[in-house]
This record gives sequence, structure tokens and C-alpha cells, in this order.
Amino acid sequence: MDHSTHHSGTAHDHAAHVGGHGEHEGHGGHHGGQAHGTTWATAMQATLHCLTGCAVGEILGMVIGTALMWGNVPTMVLAIALAFVFGYSFTLFAVVRAGVSLKAAVKVALAADTVSIAVMELVDNGIVALVPGAMDAYLSDGLFWYALLGGFAVAFVITTPVNKWMIGRGKGHAVVHAYH
Repeated sequence: MDHSTHHSGTAHDHAAHVGGHGEHEGHGGHHGGQAHGTTWATAMQATLHCLTGCAVGEILGMVIGTALMWGNVPTMVLAIALAFVFGYSFTLFAVVRAGVSLKAAVKVALAADTVSIAVMELVDNGIVALVPGAMDAYLSDGLFWYALLGGFAVAFVITTPVNKWMIGRGKGHAVVHAYH
């Protein structure tokens, strides 16, 4: 993949977004009608990154909640919380590995992943909740896995355009690209 399309602004331009300094309109971040190198491939890559963290956390939460014989609500709360933890941690570790301080890396991870993870979790858990019998299915039931994987697939399709829109405005995963 050509990473040069991700770096339409300087590291300072991208880092400014993390600090919440607002939009940089007319700041030179738009090239060829695509802000910050926004392509569907970039958005899909960001969404897949998010989906990976969400899936690990959510499945782990479901396994723990089921093993502890918790009800549906506490199990879902744990699964969603762990989806955020793992989603953020994947970005956090990558940015820290790039030499960024932990404090700055936390800001980058929060800016990069919060909306993406929230949309992913809302859609995924909504699908699971709407599939008849899925909430009462056990981990050993095919219905549980079909509903969960189907929810992830639908969440990926819905979250990808959200990420494309955010990256195009210098938000979301655009802030991570300054550290690649």
C-alpha cells in the first residue's frame, strides 16, 4: 500500500486534530478532491483495524460473562467495555511503538477510535439483540456465532463510510497516520 496518500498534511497538522484545535479549513489538506488521502481502501483498512479490536474484546467478554453465568445485560456491558479496551489498545501500542509518549498515544487512540468503535458496537450489538433467540444462545450454539459474525459484517459495512467521512476531515484514523 502506498502510505504517501495518508500523509497529505504534516505530523503537526494531524497532531493538531488530536488536541482538539478544530477543523483546519483551507489549510492545504485537500488534494485532488480527497482530503487527507481518503480512499475507500484507507477507510476499509481503518474499519478492519477497529473491527479486529472490537471482535477480540467482544468475544472475550461473551466468553467471560458466559463462564461466570452472568445474565445478558452484564455480559453485553463487559463485552462492549472490552471491545473499547482492545480497540483502543491496538492503536495505543502501535503509536507507542512509533516513539510517542504514553500520554500523547492515549490522546491519539481516543481521537482515532472512539467514533468508529461506538458505531461498530452499536450496530453489532443491535443486530445480535434483534436476531430472535441470539441473546439466549450459548457459545456452543451456531445461532450465537451466526448472529455475532453477521453483526460484525453489517457493522463493517456501516462503519466504513463513517470512517471514510471522518478521515476525509482529518479525524478518526487520520490522526494515526502522522505516526506511521
